[in-house]
Amino acid sequence: MDAARREAVLAALGVERYVPRAARRAAPAPFATGALSWDELSAAVSGCTRCALCETRTQTVFGTGDRAARWFVVGEAPGADEDRAGEPFVGRAGQLLNAMLRAIGLARESVYIANVLKCRPPGNRDPRPDEAGECLGYLRRQLALVEPDVVLCVGRIAAHNLLGTDQALSRLRGRTHELAGLRAPVVVTYHPAYLLRTPADKRKAWEDLQFASEVARGARA
Repeated sequence: MDAARREAVLAALGVERYVPRAARRAAPAPFATGALSWDELSAAVSGCTRCALCETRTQTVFGTGDRAARWFVVGEAPGADEDRAGEPFVGRAGQLLNAMLRAIGLARESVYIANVLKCRPPGNRDPRPDEAGECLGYLRRQLALVEPDVVLCVGRIAAHNLLGTDQALSRLRGRTHELAGLRAPVVVTYHPAYLLRTPADKRKAWEDLQFASEVARGARA
């Protein structure tokens, strides 16, 4: 049994593995998530100590929604509301995301939603590159398990970490992006929290949603 599967099984059984504080802060060796089932992946996330965020979280935020969804929404990281609830996009930004999805005929329950980070950064600061790097394996496995028709990446930080780019959001919008090992194209739009602060850009977000809908229809054509 490889290390990732053993860690997932132990977590599922409620067995807490002792990890010294110094070891938790050190950068762990990469591990493979490609063989993990949904249950094993969820258990691995809930027991994760791969970065220092494990010391400040209330709980991990795995993901929610239809595990056979056509749409996969990727956000940045949990906030305070998500850290308490254990579910992504449950605050005001989540309410706006729900409204955005309804505008294109999608119920929240019909899509899958997950963040790049599974733990809340203290003070809702931006994720650090090492933190995102430790979590990306979990997100990539979720994407592989869902096998969506389109991935909607909301916000600059989520897009930068998922796509491995530093391009401005304005340059990432309006076109599809490829992610190695994933059939579904990625479409980038604004984060709902940004739209709450800058409602004038909601029209641009609507254009992005319409574009993503066309991409999703084309995947099933």
